Amino acid sequence: MSVHRIASRYAKSLIELAIDQKNLEVVTEDVRQFQQLAKNRDLYLLLKSPIVHADKKKKIVKLIFEGKVDKLFMAFLNILITKGREAYLPEIAVEYMRQYKQVKHISMVKLTTAAPLGKELEKAIHDKLQASEETDELVELSAAVDPSLIGGFVVEFEDKIYDASVKHKLDQLKKGFRENFYVSKIISS
Repeated sequence: MSVHRIASRYAKSLIELAIDQKNLEVVTEDVRQFQQLAKNRDLYLLLKSPIVHADKKKKIVKLIFEGKVDKLFMAFLNILITKGREAYLPEIAVEYMRQYKQVKHISMVKLTTAAPLGKELEKAIHDKLQASEETDELVELSAAVDPSLIGGFVVEFEDKIYDASVKHKLDQLKKGFRENFYVSKIISS
């Protein structure tokens, strides 16, 4: 079974349990906390290690998380370790956050510009995207800068890309000149 399929199934189970127990926000915060802690190389390697026995992993996870996370999330961690699926925890956490955003109707939008935007312009773009029929009810905007765009911007969300960059327009012009049959007929006449 693929890593994505495993992560998707466990994330879905955790979200459904959290919703059933009316504990979605608390569990989501626990997942965020786990993601931050999993950036620690030692914890990450411990979870991925096939050499460290499950009992030892449970003890370490208990020391790190018990009393700091919800009982549901703690039980979830223990079940994953018992089933030998703890190596997939970082991927499960990423997939959980993706599914959480679907449940909460949050669109993740990446805005790339050639130069940094001011706060007012960024807010105006955010508001325009939020009012759009293409995005969900809420929009989380992440901004990036790529000077190779020359000017304009690129908006990416879900499986869509809207490229209004100068670089893209120049590439289209180049392609148009290469494929223009009328120009080649005039030159050959």
